[in-house]
Amino acid sequence: MAREGWHIVEEAGVLTVARRWPVRFDVAASTVLPVVDRLRLARQVRQDVWRALRRLKGFAPAVRVAPEGGGLAVTAGGQVDGPVARAQAEARIAGVLADAGNRERWIRWAS
Repeated sequence: MAREGWHIVEEAGVLTVARRWPVRFDVAASTVLPVVDRLRLARQVRQDVWRALRRLKGFAPAVRVAPEGGGLAVTAGGQVDGPVARAQAEARIAGVLADAGNRERWIRWAS
């Protein structure tokens, strides 16, 4: 279902928040976080990934949150229409996901 220009879809326990549907992860990075509210977590991750890649022409962010063991597997990235330095973009996303301050804020906000 699209809300406020965002597609928020849950299928088989996997939550996906994306600007465009069907979702496509041309660039992506993943991490595992503790169990918190998945939608709130996805929105926060999406905002920070967008801030990191907003100058990447044709970028449409997406975040997928799935249960994994005792936590949540978070895949962040999205679709890029046009040429992209994939390794560089994925390194920026991985940096956002690995940042201790971001992780603490996301967990606090989504708890």
